[in-house]
Amino acid sequence: MRVQVLFFGVLRDLVGRASETLELDEDATVADVLEHYQSRIPKIREMLPSLALSVNQHYSGPGAVLGNGDEVALLPPVSGGACR
Repeated sequence: MRVQVLFFGVLRDLVGRASETLELDEDATVADVLEHYQSRIPKIREMLPSLALSVNQHYSGPGAVLGNGDEVALLPPVSGGACR
């Protein structure tokens, strides 16, 4: 099956793109997506504890089972802004 993976913030810089299509086995989970990118880009492993995950624009966890055509977003913590 195919899923669309979206990268935000520093993850977009690490991966080198804002999104890509990923081929996975049937009954794959978000954890399988994370494993794929950890093996490809080891620095992502450091960020895992603070990543927010979503499937089809709903916050999710690593155990969420994916379906063909799902959209998985990897969202690092946001920082910045100015105090007034």
